[in-house]
Amino acid sequence: MKTVAKITVNRWISLGLLLMACVLLFVLSYFPQLIEVYYSAGCYPLLAKTLRFLTAILPFSIGDIGYIILSIYLIYRFLQLLLHIKKESFSMQLFKNIAFKCIKTVLWCYLIFKLFWGLNYDRLGIAHQLSLSPKLYSKEAVVGITHQLIDSLNACRRQFKDSVLPNISSKIITEKAVKGYGYAAVNWPFLNYHQPSVKQSLYSVLGDYIGFTGYFNPITGEAQVRSDIPNLLIPYITCHEMAHQLGYASESEANFVGYLTAIASKDLYFRYSAYLELFSYAQSEEVLLFGKEKDFKAFEATLLYNRTHLDRLVIKDRKAIRAFFQKRQNRLSPTVTSMYDQYLKLNKQAAGIDSYNEVIGWLIAYQQKNGGL
Repeated sequence: MKTVAKITVNRWISLGLLLMACVLLFVLSYFPQLIEVYYSAGCYPLLAKTLRFLTAILPFSIGDIGYIILSIYLIYRFLQLLLHIKKESFSMQLFKNIAFKCIKTVLWCYLIFKLFWGLNYDRLGIAHQLSLSPKLYSKEAVVGITHQLIDSLNACRRQFKDSVLPNISSKIITEKAVKGYGYAAVNWPFLNYHQPSVKQSLYSVLGDYIGFTGYFNPITGEAQVRSDIPNLLIPYITCHEMAHQLGYASESEANFVGYLTAIASKDLYFRYSAYLELFSYAQSEEVLLFGKEKDFKAFEATLLYNRTHLDRLVIKDRKAIRAFFQKRQNRLSPTVTSMYDQYLKLNKQAAGIDSYNEVIGWLIAYQQKNGGL
């Protein structure tokens, strides 16, 4: 019978050094000022711009291809392990080797993820850059911002000459999103964005089951957007994913940066897309706050106000979007959403999946400081 090789001293030393590097990065996460200055505003922008430059050469998502290759490799290694166990039988030494390799793989994944992008979860972020102090907001503040978003939505929608919205190509949307970041960078230089690398997701069909409309690959620096969703959603999603590319890891911050740049854009379609998304978040917060207080009369009155004050064409657009996703409901998506919720919580986003809605807190704080939407 073939014996399984023992783990050598040198391999234990290499594992120890790898563990020390990971511990160092973990400790560094408690010093956001250092991360902001030396990583997020220091070496990361150069790394991110280089990755975008390299990946933009190819029209398809390199990261998506990488996921396929990785999946095939993992399946191959697993089958290889099963064949080895069947042929040689299971032993304690084999178990130790498997555990050693798994631990080493996890540590390498943590190290690479943190160095390529993950440290941005621990930065000071947009609050520091805009000198904002988001605080616990009242339901009155949320209702007020929702009413303003309704007014902005209606004003935007009425400026379209045709009742049918345009259908803009993903290439044009990316170009306009870059311009939006350029306009925003006039007031906020840290939003300067170059070397776009925004790709259509190769997994758009899986989006219904995994529950995504866009995502960011921290290893390749690419932003991916679903190609099959209603076109009206794509401008804001593109701006959101570009915010991740600039190092805004928090979903609420990426939402807020996406809003700032979409609104800064001189394109009416982008502004409408942003207002529509922010209204959905604001109304969700209204529902949550009134639901917590069990004030059902106020709850019903608030929703009635929103429905009766939205322009009929805005209502039509929202119904079309809602119908799109309702047709694609399935049992798997909630499970994946729950997993992503845990991922966000592990990365210091206490609200988990609800952290997307926290953009309303940023919006309220921004309005209180600067006025207007």
